[in-house]
Amino acid sequence: MSESLKVGIIGVGGIAATHVPGWQASGKADLVAGSDVSEPALQTWGKDQGITKLVTDPSELFSDPDIDIIDICTPNMYHAPLAIAALKAGKHVICEKPLAPTPQAIRDMIAARDKSGKLLMTAQHFRFAGTSRALKNEIDNGALGDVYHARGWMLRRAGLLTRPGFVQKQHAGGGACIDIGVHILDLTLWMMGNPNPVAVSGVARTELAKIPGAFSRWAGAIPKKFDVEEFAAGFIRFDNGATLVLEVSWLLHHDIEGEDMQMWLYGTGGGSHWPSCEVYHTDYEKKQQYNTTLKITQDRLEPHAQECVEFARAVADEAPSPVPAEQSLQVISILDGIYRSQQEGREVEISV
Repeated sequence: MSESLKVGIIGVGGIAATHVPGWQASGKADLVAGSDVSEPALQTWGKDQGITKLVTDPSELFSDPDIDIIDICTPNMYHAPLAIAALKAGKHVICEKPLAPTPQAIRDMIAARDKSGKLLMTAQHFRFAGTSRALKNEIDNGALGDVYHARGWMLRRAGLLTRPGFVQKQHAGGGACIDIGVHILDLTLWMMGNPNPVAVSGVARTELAKIPGAFSRWAGAIPKKFDVEEFAAGFIRFDNGATLVLEVSWLLHHDIEGEDMQMWLYGTGGGSHWPSCEVYHTDYEKKQQYNTTLKITQDRLEPHAQECVEFARAVADEAPSPVPAEQSLQVISILDGIYRSQQEGREVEISV
């Protein structure tokens, strides 16, 4: 491909700011347009970025023959309709996590992708951190053998954004489970080799947000209109016999200042921890146990930016999507299973 790819962002506030440096650094794409429901926010963003094609109706980006890539940075419930419309218009699509709040919405997106022949990627930025890539490479080279159990958690102490796009189900589709649970779950499944989930037993609860005076260190008082879960946990079984324990929370009496995101993997040949990137082995003949810490290459770009670079490269080189939608379907099927398990009070089956 000789000409630079042209990119349009939908939803220019919040997370979009982390994508812009990636498009600027990609060498294969130029950010040329933006769309947002807020005209003032859109105009301010356009002035800051030096972009003049600014529309409040995203369909104008879809109908623009010069735009190759649509970058969706809106609240969760709008991901699928926008992505499907963009794909139908012949655009490649990178979409913020979660790809969609329900498994069926992702299936619809996959069908639109297949019909269009374009690329669809979920912006799971933790995959693009140097720590993640180092550990994934070690695992793919067999350092852990067969991974048969994992633990992953992403826990915050009074750490959430209180905007409607996060705490109202009509916009977000869910709470902490779908907002930050999607991060650690996607990363853990990727490290495990994306086995197919078959059953989930889980809980999804709101406790601390109900307390008078409850607050977020990031955004002040918890709003009265808060109808999503603040905490979720699950036990997941896979078709290869592996298991996973997952815990996520925005509001937890936990001994942290900011955010505690960790993952443990246990295999027949060794174990590991992320983000420390420690690997644990045993020499059974010598009856010795030893730990090693992987060497990490310094990230050139912040991971949110790097994911955009990788997507532009995949489109330009006609390569596969760096984060296939099928893997996001596994993630959302598990999180949806946690919600269903909470409602039914039992383990539920999953079909991906």
